[in-house]
Amino acid sequence: LSSAICITEHERILQEIESTDTACVGPTLRSIYDDQPNAHKRFMEKLDARIRNHDREIEKMCNFHHQGFVDAITELLKVRTDAEKLMVTVQTEEVICCRIQQRNMATTVEKLQLCLPGTTPDSVLKDGYRFCQIMAENLPRLREEIKEISMSDLKDFLESIRKHSDKVGETAMRQVCKSVSLKPPPIALIFIRELRFSHSILTAQDLVDFSPVYRCLHIYTVLGDRETFENYYRKQRKKQARLVLQPQANMHETVEGYRRYFNQIVGFFVVEDHILHATQGLVTRAFTDELWNMALSKIIAVLRTHSVSSHIFEMDNYSPIPQDFPKKLPMSQSVPQIYTQVKEFIYASLKFSESLHRSSTEIDDMLRKSTNLLLTRTLSSCLQNLIRKPHIGLTELVQIIINTTHLEQACRYLEEFITNITNVSPETVHTTRLYGLSTFKDARHAAEGEIYTKLNQKIDEFIQLADYEWGMVESDGRASGYLMDLINFLRSTFQVFTHLPGKVAQTACMSACKHLSTSLMQMLLDTELKQISMGAIQQFNLDVIQCELFASSEPVPGFQGDTLQLAFIDLRQLLDLFMVWDWSTYLADYGQPTSKYLRVNPATALALLEKMKDTSKKNNIFSQFRKNDRDKQKLIETVVRQLRSLVNGMSS
Repeated sequence: LSSAICITEHERILQEIESTDTACVGPTLRSIYDDQPNAHKRFMEKLDARIRNHDREIEKMCNFHHQGFVDAITELLKVRTDAEKLMVTVQTEEVICCRIQQRNMATTVEKLQLCLPGTTPDSVLKDGYRFCQIMAENLPRLREEIKEISMSDLKDFLESIRKHSDKVGETAMRQVCKSVSLKPPPIALIFIRELRFSHSILTAQDLVDFSPVYRCLHIYTVLGDRETFENYYRKQRKKQARLVLQPQANMHETVEGYRRYFNQIVGFFVVEDHILHATQGLVTRAFTDELWNMALSKIIAVLRTHSVSSHIFEMDNYSPIPQDFPKKLPMSQSVPQIYTQVKEFIYASLKFSESLHRSSTEIDDMLRKSTNLLLTRTLSSCLQNLIRKPHIGLTELVQIIINTTHLEQACRYLEEFITNITNVSPETVHTTRLYGLSTFKDARHAAEGEIYTKLNQKIDEFIQLADYEWGMVESDGRASGYLMDLINFLRSTFQVFTHLPGKVAQTACMSACKHLSTSLMQMLLDTELKQISMGAIQQFNLDVIQCELFASSEPVPGFQGDTLQLAFIDLRQLLDLFMVWDWSTYLADYGQPTSKYLRVNPATALALLEKMKDTSKKNNIFSQFRKNDRDKQKLIETVVRQLRSLVNGMSS
């Protein structure tokens, strides 16, 4: 059907070409190319067939008219003139018609030849469209593959610089030393200044291949995903910074350990400084400053924890330094070692400061400020950490207090040492003073507080060994074993306190006695304890007597009168009240400033009496009272009611 339609259409076009003028052939021909892709070929074939048909018709026509022409000539010879004119006119019209048809066909062929090149771009465009379609479908996948490959290279780069940052830092540190004409000084002294100096002047182009960073940054930028790359890079570098700043467990054991630690930090910041200046925005100054501040605080904390000072404290035996018998220096060996270390620090600081081309006054001020930082931060932190360590006992704490006293006194010799090496008079207007006084005073106060705490903890340990038989009929006639052990411990401990300042020893002794008294009172009033016999009260009284004897023996000199014994006054009055059974006096004098039992609280007395009343009901206590006078039971009930009345009156 399509073929038949096409043939009919070509017949129509050929009829138009045969019947129209040459100038109007163009629109007719255009319709051929608006049709199917191969229509022009079939049309050309049709046109050739039409031309051949016309040629045959012309030939037939000529053949057909030839005989007639001869006959006509013969006939026309008769009418020669008119016939010739007539024949010529007819033939001329037919020839003209044929010539027009031939000319139109030739023009059609010529126009078709001109249109043939237009068919080639059409096929090319169709092929190009298919190519573009394939590319459009695959480009997103290709982009992701390119990003993944570049990101993999970046991860390899980050891993590489993490492993080799110490080498980068070592090279950078060496260049800094050369640039300021220094021999490498003690690393712990100048690491901060070298870090900042190397961070600012060194590049790492010759030490590290940064091409993975540049390439990955360029790819992500071109693909419109630069922000994702920047966030990833900064996040990873911040993680690496934390890893770099975390020291090895044994770093403080050798100088080489410190050197590796600082080299890694320097190497990290050398790389970041290069990235900052070479990539235009991958990292910012604010980002590197943030990392630097984090590093600075971490480094300071590490040095405080892992200083040389800490090693000295760990190795100290916390015993007075022996001299020619029988002499002893009250300080332990850590004092002269710390003093020597501080002097070496000052001297190394001087050597470093001389390379900065400052005036003597400025150098003197720098040395004093640096020494103050060493004392108030590093050394003070070491002392505070030392004091809180579990293995530091009372003997060690006493020695630490003695040591800090001598270190405080040594500060004036350190000031003289600075004056001698700088030749700057201490009377200079702006001379900075050393803060050793406050540093060691704070450490002493911390050690004193720890002494009080540990002493009370030790008392608690002895108290936990108490094993009273609360229902015993009568006492053993001697003090409990746990209490005698506790008293002996306190005696030996306070003998060690003789080297402490008097006030510290007295405070420790008073604190211990008060804590012991409070602990014994709590034992009596423990809510878990339901019954107490008079025999148990008598046994408890024997133990309190030993405590009072200890207090009166002046275990630490300097107490006025019976000041130390007053720590047990609450227990003494309570026990006397029950031992003598002096309730009439207690109730009559209650509230009077001259009362014999002024320190006995009614609630305390009631709580203890309730424990004894419950026992009496089981015939374990007060049996002697029932034999002599059964009215004693009524007295107990009366006392309980009166005590409750007093307690209720106090609460209201």
